[in-house]
Amino acid sequence: MSKIAIVTDSNSGITQSMAKKMGVYVLPMPFFINGELFLEDITLSQAEFYKCLEKDADISTSQPSPKDVTDLWDEVLKEYDEIVHIPMSSGLSASCETAMALAQDYDGKVQVVDNLRISITQKMAVKDAKKLVSEGKSAAQIKEILEERKLHASIYITLETLKYLKKGGRITPAAAAIGTILNLKPVLQIQGDKLDAYSKARGKNKAKNIMIDAIKKDLDSRFSEQLKAGKIAIMGAYTGNEEEALEWKKELEKEFQTEVDIDPLSLSVACHIGYGALAVVAVEYI
Repeated sequence: MSKIAIVTDSNSGITQSMAKKMGVYVLPMPFFINGELFLEDITLSQAEFYKCLEKDADISTSQPSPKDVTDLWDEVLKEYDEIVHIPMSSGLSASCETAMALAQDYDGKVQVVDNLRISITQKMAVKDAKKLVSEGKSAAQIKEILEERKLHASIYITLETLKYLKKGGRITPAAAAIGTILNLKPVLQIQGDKLDAYSKARGKNKAKNIMIDAIKKDLDSRFSEQLKAGKIAIMGAYTGNEEEALEWKKELEKEFQTEVDIDPLSLSVACHIGYGALAVVAVEYI
């Protein structure tokens, strides 16, 4: 039986120390802050990132260089026979497409999974891959199983500020100004490969209710079979606002009558939505 390694990137929210405990490998995502290169969880912590964000630093995301990717693969393949590589969603970054192109030179030893995941849903995919390895599945089989489930996840996010949607050109300055005056909180969704608008509300409490109702609708429709099988996890996420997030966790646990894990959203998402966001996730697990 082949010895299979799982590789992902730091968009999964898996830190380097967490990766060691899980027995996986994590490529750090690069960020440029005021023109200087930083690597997530290597030379850039969550706290440092939010300090830069607060100071209106010029922050842009990038993808790991091809050399960084292949250097890691080459090192891992000294110990393992095959690799399952789980990058962030191909709809949100070119890193998946780049990895697929690079994998063509590895004679099938590297299987790149395009299952449209990001942040905590990507982390769940890594856990699923580890379980499938323990069940004796090959790297190609794991890729197939994960990609079959690529649409079996929903993320809803509400924001504290419209500033970063305006900065990214997703809304006009006029709309941002009016929204701020009216205390409008957008609710965004990630369904597969896109970050899209879902709804909006006057105030964060109403926005949270909209997100909870959206997840309940998904559980009653899209995920009804997985829910009956006991294979759906409800999770929460946030961008920097840990104290508020812990209250959100309690709220979700009360609503859904289940234990809810809560994690920071990946910095690649945070740089587009800013500090203070809250999210709720429903995702199938294996």
